[in-house]
Amino acid sequence: MSETIRLVDYFYLQCPDRPGEGARALSQLRDAGINLLAFSAFPAGRQRTQLDFVPEDSPAFRAAAKKAGWKLTGPKRVFLIAGEDRLGAVADVVSKLAAPKINITATQAVGAEADWFGALLWVAPRDVKRAAKVLGIG
Repeated sequence: MSETIRLVDYFYLQCPDRPGEGARALSQLRDAGINLLAFSAFPAGRQRTQLDFVPEDSPAFRAAAKKAGWKLTGPKRVFLIAGEDRLGAVADVVSKLAAPKINITATQAVGAEADWFGALLWVAPRDVKRAAKVLGIG
């Protein structure tokens, strides 16, 4: 089985870098019935954290975020990759972008039991259409 690559929306929120902020945000989404395809959090400066959300339903996510009083950035675009795990699975995908000199801004990948892997791959906004074409989805 080869990987599935989709171009999806993501949004981000910056919040204080304190214990429980991510749990609070994720709980609010759960309570609003919002399903996420992916979630990531990382430091954004000395006292801030950036929470990245890849929602299954962007309009519903935005409505829930508005109700929660969040100041979101987005939608922006990210490649969501999933497939059967194998040696070099992510290397094969990112190598497709190296040849035409498309720079990858960031990527995160994870393997799971049952031989599955998933990844998020960001490129600069100006490169999204070209990267989609190279990855076979444009």
